[in-house]
Amino acid sequence: MSKVLGLGNALVDILIQMDDDSMLEKLLLPKGTMTLIDVDQANFIARYTEHLSKSISPGGSAANTIHGLSRMGVETGYIGSIAEDAYGTYFKNGLEDFGTNTFLNYSLIETGRATTLISPDSERTFGTYLGAAIDLKAHMLKPDHFKGFDFLHFEGYLVQDKELVMRAVELAKQNNMTISVDMASFNIVESNREFFKMLISEHVDIVFANEDEARSLTGKEPDEALHDISEKCQIAVIKLGEKGSIVKSGEEIAAIQAIPAKSIDTTGAGDLYAAGFLLGLTRNKPLHECGSYGSLLAGKTIEVFGAKMDEERWKRVQAVIPHTQEILK
Repeated sequence: MSKVLGLGNALVDILIQMDDDSMLEKLLLPKGTMTLIDVDQANFIARYTEHLSKSISPGGSAANTIHGLSRMGVETGYIGSIAEDAYGTYFKNGLEDFGTNTFLNYSLIETGRATTLISPDSERTFGTYLGAAIDLKAHMLKPDHFKGFDFLHFEGYLVQDKELVMRAVELAKQNNMTISVDMASFNIVESNREFFKMLISEHVDIVFANEDEARSLTGKEPDEALHDISEKCQIAVIKLGEKGSIVKSGEEIAAIQAIPAKSIDTTGAGDLYAAGFLLGLTRNKPLHECGSYGSLLAGKTIEVFGAKMDEERWKRVQAVIPHTQEILK
């Protein structure tokens, strides 16, 4: 079976359920946004919310995707940067416990963490301290990290270090790897539109985007954006939330339904969709079946608090995967 290597910002996800939104004003975090914060603000948020229930898990977009793939039996690797601190150890163990081979840089800066504050209406507000994650530099990527892998999957947040991204795709192509990118955030796409267009046209094979990201890249609505993106790469995927997803490769188009699900928290849903889709590709499945796998993993993820499903839910997902297409008919 094909092997998948992930590259991303190594973060520990801290999810906090708020009783109301008044806390956001105190923390200087506009509701529904992602704000980059420094270590002092991260520590202030931790102290201010210590009375609330929270959960933590190894996170970052690409790491979530790699975790999902490893739980489905795919051989995986991950490249990132952490510190030798409690959060760093937790992140490393969280991936390695399920078989992922980690290639980690160790920084003197604290391990990054993404605090997700969840409003009563399920809206998510992010305060992200990148910390050690941004210490990963192009010269730290080694050819040996890429050998033996068939896919490279990286997160769009990394385009803020263009030298790092270009070195990664160069090493991936030297090893004949298929390259996929999850665009990650519409504001990142907006700020780096021309670089994304160049990447997709010249280097990337598979693009994952939600409606907002696709609109930021192309200026078009999903159906037209799908055609626009697919002309520049092998496979274009646009995730439409509860409306499912649309996929195009060459002249083939597939529309995939979302599975029926009771949404509790949408954290990580897009990352797990990518995991399901890539799972299908590692098994040489047709486009519609790849999308169905993605829909299943995303749908099950939003039924739990956080981006990580419990053991029992993973067992049910593994049992249902062969029958996903029938479920979505």
